[in-house]
Amino acid sequence: MPEEKWRVNKKLVILVLGLVLLFLFIFSFFWGRFSIGPLDLIKMTLSRILNIFSHDFVIEKTWTDTMESIFFRVRMPRVALACLIGCALSVAGASYQGAFQNPMASPDILGASSGAAFGASLAILTGHRALMIMLYAFCFGLLTMGLVFIISRKARGKQIIGLILAGIMVSSLFSAATSYIKLVADTDRQLPEITYWLMGSLNGADSTKFWMAFVPIVLGSLVLFLLRWRINILTIGDEEAKTLGVNTRKLRVVIIIFATLLTAISVAVAGVIGWVGLVVPHLCRRLVGNNFRYLLPASMLFGASFLLLVDNISRNFTTTEIPLGILTAFVGAPFFIYLITRRDEVV
Repeated sequence: MPEEKWRVNKKLVILVLGLVLLFLFIFSFFWGRFSIGPLDLIKMTLSRILNIFSHDFVIEKTWTDTMESIFFRVRMPRVALACLIGCALSVAGASYQGAFQNPMASPDILGASSGAAFGASLAILTGHRALMIMLYAFCFGLLTMGLVFIISRKARGKQIIGLILAGIMVSSLFSAATSYIKLVADTDRQLPEITYWLMGSLNGADSTKFWMAFVPIVLGSLVLFLLRWRINILTIGDEEAKTLGVNTRKLRVVIIIFATLLTAISVAVAGVIGWVGLVVPHLCRRLVGNNFRYLLPASMLFGASFLLLVDNISRNFTTTEIPLGILTAFVGAPFFIYLITRRDEVV
């Protein structure tokens, strides 16, 4: 009976997280420097939907063309993209932690973000756009994870420490390479674009960027979601997992590939937004425990809500928009200090 009650509580927590995300999603359309009233928003949405099916339905227009343009071309793509990227980074972080059995594993600490950032910066330097930036980011993010994994396997001592040190080292190398790209980039056009982009921002989000990120993020998240019970098996150890018929090597490779895909797409679309993949899974563990059946869906919802809230603060807190990477670092760095100084187990 207590176990069943705990399961109901977990499902209730996920339901509450979903309602919180729904509230933030709707509220984000009203919150901005250009005010849009709830009634106008409802009318604009209904008018656009009805026009798809028939032009016979006419709703009295009480809104301006500027209001409609801001809502459909700026605010809606940005809000939706914030949810997508928050979900992607959180799922990637939780999956890395499960695959490596390491509470400190996350896209930025393991170097996946730095590798993807270098690849995207290189693509910008060489004049590429859109899909090629994503491809470069994915390839170099995957290369980074491969190097970290190989180095950590050969390192002496505890594998957890070796993994973190390998991630820091490889991340530093790619960060240095990115700095060199900034050094040789055109100072009038490429350098400002790369510099601002590396700080992470959803400024300039549009429907093209959203749809460009939608398919790979949904695909990667869906694959990891379907593998969540197998990730649970990894946490009991490789030998025990093999006795249950699970090929741990292949499973880890699949998890790393799709988690890196989520990281690379996020970096390619919105720049480097750190700490989300570390902070959100740990907060969700406090709410639903270590079972990935509940942890992954909770991380999806919490991550989307977290980045959406941070983005709302970013675009409304001051007259000048604050890059998301700066705000998430203010939350993530103290939390990381808390993780490495606490005495009890975090996973």
